[in-house]
Amino acid sequence: MTFAENLKQLPGVSHLAAIELIDAEGAVVGRIENKPGQAGSLAVYNHLAQLYGAIGPDAAARGLEIYAEHTADAHANPGKHPNIDRLIALIERDETLKVKQIFAV
Repeated sequence: MTFAENLKQLPGVSHLAAIELIDAEGAVVGRIENKPGQAGSLAVYNHLAQLYGAIGPDAAARGLEIYAEHTADAHANPGKHPNIDRLIALIERDETLKVKQIFAV
């Protein structure tokens, strides 16, 4: 399946303004907002957090599957897809990020 097809299978995120990604020390190391260009990644990361409780190597591997064809492009072009690059790095470094939901008002 393509990323667009996978995205249709994920829960909606209209209730979210953003998510923050928090490292083991409690620092916010990333933010994905509910806006064009980021809404797909917001849905992926939110889904992974719901399934796994946080985004560690197992969740990241599942995320790379969801990103489908974009994952291969991210491997070929580091920096082009920062939210995919982050998942790859979590696997490589065996790290986990907590996810904080920022609800829309």
